[in-house]
Amino acid sequence: MKRVSELFFWVPNFITSMNLAAGSLAVFFGIEGQLGWAAVFIFAAAVFDFLDGMAARLLGAYSEIGKQLDSLADLISFGLAPAAMLFTMLELALFQKNQPIFEIDATPLQWIFLFSVLLVPISGAFRLAKFNLDTRQSESFLGLPIPANAIFYASLGLILELGTSPVIGKIILSRFNLLTAIAILSSLMISELPMFSMKFKNLKWIGNEVRFLFIAFTVVITILLQYYAIPLIIIGYILTSFLLRVIKK
Repeated sequence: MKRVSELFFWVPNFITSMNLAAGSLAVFFGIEGQLGWAAVFIFAAAVFDFLDGMAARLLGAYSEIGKQLDSLADLISFGLAPAAMLFTMLELALFQKNQPIFEIDATPLQWIFLFSVLLVPISGAFRLAKFNLDTRQSESFLGLPIPANAIFYASLGLILELGTSPVIGKIILSRFNLLTAIAILSSLMISELPMFSMKFKNLKWIGNEVRFLFIAFTVVITILLQYYAIPLIIIGYILTSFLLRVIKK
């Protein structure tokens, strides 16, 4: 029985390691300019991130090692991986091509623009450290969760790879829009803005009104816009959280 319990203990950690592996692959593909594949592996990492928590709850296999491993995996998958994608997107916005870093012929200002992507993993690291220590975030979040941040950027990469609208492509590959997104989302990750959690304690309407309505919004907009809906869902999540705070005040 002891060996069985030890096996259960490692199940969530194994799933977390799959999160880390998927995030690492996303970094490799992002640097190489394969934005579609990078996005796929970030989405896969998000699924593993959801499953490891579920497995830990079902098996009662909580551990300090698992907690630390989860944060380390999230920093790679949802901090460094989207930064790698953003570096390529900014390259495309500035030079219309992806190239090895030592071959980039950029002005000092353009280098600052390119390395602004480092705000994403740095803010993500602070976000994760804060979450691990902050007892106020047991039922909701303070600041934008790092997976939501990564999914937003991954969706942009997916749209660039699969989308057929040149107008939307130009909107995404705007230097101003990318830098603005980096500044806003990075600030939100380390902010004190309360953001609702999608974790259900029960399936009753009372107490879960916002969650049910947001799921309905997600389903409808996804049916209408397909993968174009993903960044709008993240924006909707942020705006809903902000509106809830205004209402409560």
